[in-house]
Amino acid sequence: MMTNPLLAPITELIDYAAIQADHVEPAITQLLQQARQAVEQIAQQSTPTWESTVPALHLATEQLWRAWTVVGHLDSVINSPALRDAKNQCLPHITEFSTWMGQHQGLYQQYLALSQSPDYAHYNAEQKRTIELALRDFRLGGVELQGQARQRYGEITEQQALASQRFSENVLDSMDQWALYITDASQLAGIPADAQAAFAQAAAADGKPGWKITLKMPSYLPVMQYADNRELRQTLYKAYATIASDQAENTDLDNSDVIEQLLRLRAEKAKLLGYDSFADLRLETRMADNAHQVIDFLNDLARRALPFAQRDLEQLKAHAQQLGIADFQPWDAAYVSEKLRQSQYNYSEDEVKQYFTEPQVLNGLFDVAQRLFGVEFKPATLSVWHPDVKAYEVHNQHQQAIGYLYIDLYARSGKQGGAWVNSERSRRYHPDGLYLPVTYLICNFSAPQDNKPALLTHDDVITLFHESGHALHNLLSTVDEPDVSAFAAVEWDAIELPSQFMENFCWEYPVLKTLSAHVDTQEPLPLALYQKLVAAKNFQSGMQMVRQIEFALFDMLIHHQSRGLTIQEVLETLDQVRNEVAVIIPPAWHRFPHAFSHLFAGGYGAGYYSYKWAEVLSADAYAAFEENATTTADGSRDTLDPATGARFRDEILAVGGVRPAAQSFVAFRGREPSAEALLRHSGLSEDAA
Repeated sequence: MMTNPLLAPITELIDYAAIQADHVEPAITQLLQQARQAVEQIAQQSTPTWESTVPALHLATEQLWRAWTVVGHLDSVINSPALRDAKNQCLPHITEFSTWMGQHQGLYQQYLALSQSPDYAHYNAEQKRTIELALRDFRLGGVELQGQARQRYGEITEQQALASQRFSENVLDSMDQWALYITDASQLAGIPADAQAAFAQAAAADGKPGWKITLKMPSYLPVMQYADNRELRQTLYKAYATIASDQAENTDLDNSDVIEQLLRLRAEKAKLLGYDSFADLRLETRMADNAHQVIDFLNDLARRALPFAQRDLEQLKAHAQQLGIADFQPWDAAYVSEKLRQSQYNYSEDEVKQYFTEPQVLNGLFDVAQRLFGVEFKPATLSVWHPDVKAYEVHNQHQQAIGYLYIDLYARSGKQGGAWVNSERSRRYHPDGLYLPVTYLICNFSAPQDNKPALLTHDDVITLFHESGHALHNLLSTVDEPDVSAFAAVEWDAIELPSQFMENFCWEYPVLKTLSAHVDTQEPLPLALYQKLVAAKNFQSGMQMVRQIEFALFDMLIHHQSRGLTIQEVLETLDQVRNEVAVIIPPAWHRFPHAFSHLFAGGYGAGYYSYKWAEVLSADAYAAFEENATTTADGSRDTLDPATGARFRDEILAVGGVRPAAQSFVAFRGREPSAEALLRHSGLSEDAA
């Protein structure tokens, strides 16, 4: 009989290459049954102890949650109809089990008894925090609900999970189904050669002549930035702006009703738990106190950024006039911006990209992590889900293995867009030994072409460093209790601190020298080109800032409601926000919310402000490295200070969610956070740098 790779013991690594869609339902069914029986036994204890409750509960459920994480991961990186169907078959059962556990009175009473026992005073910080957060989550999971309200909570949770999955599938399918085939080379004028080669390869793979353009970022962005053909830019802009909407070519994938359903369900769930809005409910587990504080925070940033954004737009429109574009439109923005950048700073992103080969960038990233945190990434021969995936065993400064990292960098059909990190298995102490964390780092970069290594834009490099910060947060944990690990317990509006912090090193010349090797000459990035890059660092930073604020305000406003909204009300809210903080207003047919997966298929509903909130923390944290920087032989600033890195590792990364994030920040910085470093780094203050 064939073994099911999803049933591998938690102590073993998953054999990804062996997993088939028909493994999913049998494995999840078996693991659900085992977990339910074990949970019931734990919940019926007469005299609970720490050992008989918390570690026992992990033992009862961790194999199930690990298998389900793997299924969800594969669904996002190698999506297929069979895998999708298998996941969707199991999703209601998983959701029902999760709700059942969260509302289990017996289990709740076990944790309550632990919190009131004489032994509690002798628990360590991790154990106390685990109990504290568990009791909070029981309450937020509806454990106090009775009768019809309790039943309705379970129904809402299941419907939410199914709706989020449908939203995600609609976005993926809408994007994957759209393609533009071109046979006239003149239509591609201005687009870099490597992008055109990728287009030609994509067309050939479909057995068609010419070039194939898709809505995946490595295809979409070169067109929007470089194509001289304005009509082509407009075509792609409209296709991308109407993904999974009523304005798309295929309206069968319209997410309008899904958005309405999710907002209605979220508002109803909040009401059941005694909150005025979904935003109020979500902010119970955040650093921010309430929605008004978040809105005030965002409006204050907007007030500071808007004058810079308006200046950016005026420059853009003036340059568009010089290019012969009299009626500047949103599909001209990226193209004119690139032309303006080249005219102001005398370099193009394509020129810079030639220096960032993927192998060199990865090696440079690993070098930064080693210098800062004493961590080493050793290539490992592990089973992977796709030939593009690279696997590493991660070692600390004492040459001890501390975890595993899988890196999947390239865009492809069947893979969700964007970049993210997820954890297949958390670090956990067990009497039999230490379970090491297993982490995924996923991006969507252009794949290698013509037997040459993949080339990354500087923005790609920043994205990779950003995601590495999330990965390091999981890998460098010294927390023994998984319920207070970084991904389980750090407040959502602080979870971006390590990731945004890592981005800063992408602007330091000593780091960029180690990251770069020209694809043809292997020369590092020249100092003169670096200086142009830095001079342009805050190019249009005002416009970028208000764009993020627009998304965050929109998110908070649609979720700070006592009821769900119609799709018309959603779009009207977005228009209202744009009128207040945006400088580029898109056409009326633009349907940005319909593909906003962060909000409707991810965990960022009522939480998108976290990017700006955490950016205040990350910029201020990086300022500590600036204060301890040294000067290199060529006069550059070297911020890779191992002593400061060790403090950041020990006070921020290693402690996970053992204590509130605000306490961890103060432990590292010695004071409360200040927004001044963010404004300075963004070029939005008098002391800009």
